[in-house]
Amino acid sequence: MRNIFAHVFFIAFSIFISGAFAEKFALDYPDDPVCVIKTSKGDIYVELFAQEAPKTVENFIGLAEGKKAFLDHQTKEEVTRPFYDNLIFHRVVKDLIIQGGCPVGNGSGTPGYKFEDEINADYVGLNRLKAITGNQINPILGMTQEGFQRFVVGPLVHKMGIKTQDELLKKLAEVKSIINNMSVKDCYENLGYTYDDSLKSHPPIRGALAMANRGPNTSGSQFFLALDNLPQLTGRHTVFGRIVHGMDVAKKIGQLKVNEKEMPLETVTIKEIRLYTGEKPSEGNEKVIDDTLETQ
Repeated sequence: MRNIFAHVFFIAFSIFISGAFAEKFALDYPDDPVCVIKTSKGDIYVELFAQEAPKTVENFIGLAEGKKAFLDHQTKEEVTRPFYDNLIFHRVVKDLIIQGGCPVGNGSGTPGYKFEDEINADYVGLNRLKAITGNQINPILGMTQEGFQRFVVGPLVHKMGIKTQDELLKKLAEVKSIINNMSVKDCYENLGYTYDDSLKSHPPIRGALAMANRGPNTSGSQFFLALDNLPQLTGRHTVFGRIVHGMDVAKKIGQLKVNEKEMPLETVTIKEIRLYTGEKPSEGNEKVIDDTLETQ
């Protein structure tokens, strides 16, 4: 009888100890939801920034859980089912980005709709970064001289009402002065990006979960995970979460060999994405993100 009581006590004590010392995720906001991205290479757990990008988070969860309607790319009919189940990571840029969420599997697909970005450019410091530094285009813009002329100088000249070469010569000093005082934020606004000063925002640094897009306000279903800091994408992609566990899995995917279109030669399937309310898994604990914008 004594052995039976001892055995029962041991089981009860073990359950108590495991519960008492179960580790929770270290979240930026205690009430943020966590999702698990189950892949054929392992599981990746992400915190979703519900306060910083509420529409984007709502969209992501709605698609993942099968609660948000979308347009089936084959039947062209509106359906409601878990959107991400059995899609693939269709794009890998080694040690930089892994991208998924395309229903077609090649980066061209959408859920049949698009929605606006949720970014505060001032919060991530783009208003403090000069577009021109030392007569050089700020590398964060990722623009050539030709691109800068086309996407920054051209729209500025048009906005100033300059239509002829003579008018440009008369206002050349003014144009130069404006360009020399432009911020990176100003350049992006010239490209059509709009920002929301009421939000807080994260930059796309190592571990970030962000929306892929085709330009301003074209978010849909595709997302990427950042394997390194990506300052050149700051202000152009909504960051709506971060990896809190499973960075090793993301890095493993980021090492795959790819073809000329950056598609992995080995198929990596997204089995499913679901809300997760359990405890943090015990293995692979790694701090993957720190909230500093690396400026150049």
